[in-house]
Amino acid sequence: MIGRALFLDRDGIINVDRGYVYKPIDVEFVDGIFDLVSAAVSLDYITVVVTNQAGIGRGLYSEQDFHRLMDWMDAEFSARDGRLDAVYYSPFHPVHGRGEYRRHSDCRKPAPGMLLRAQRELNIDLSRSLLIGDKQSDIAAGIAAGVGTVLGLEVDEEYTVRERWHRIDSLYAAINFL
Repeated sequence: MIGRALFLDRDGIINVDRGYVYKPIDVEFVDGIFDLVSAAVSLDYITVVVTNQAGIGRGLYSEQDFHRLMDWMDAEFSARDGRLDAVYYSPFHPVHGRGEYRRHSDCRKPAPGMLLRAQRELNIDLSRSLLIGDKQSDIAAGIAAGVGTVLGLEVDEEYTVRERWHRIDSLYAAINFL
């Protein structure tokens, strides 16, 4: 059976973007995220995090640090009637990455690679799915992948493909799009 997904950027959508967050003590969840994910789970959405993590590539924290934080976040969602079914991340940066992490990658947003990989691996119908991001690169990745509903949380309305996405002012507003 082909499912539909709720794709979430991490920094700025799940947690307040404080720049290179990798410890639970530094996490402040965005208002409404638990209600949004709980609603999506109750409607049988697959919940998928898609996040650029250049902090790994820059050497600021390790992939293990990232996975530990994501496991902790998943436990926080589970305690509130939600869950994170899958996490896709790009540790690469074409300019600031170190060693093997310094390169262009089709999985780094705005490229759609993470979304397309999730589609293949999780049997997702992208046209019936929803993506929420807070940056133009999130919006561009969702559009390029063919995600049916793309939402930008307080994203600049002057973004050139405005007709292909919706601006929202809160995650509570996103619940109406599920």
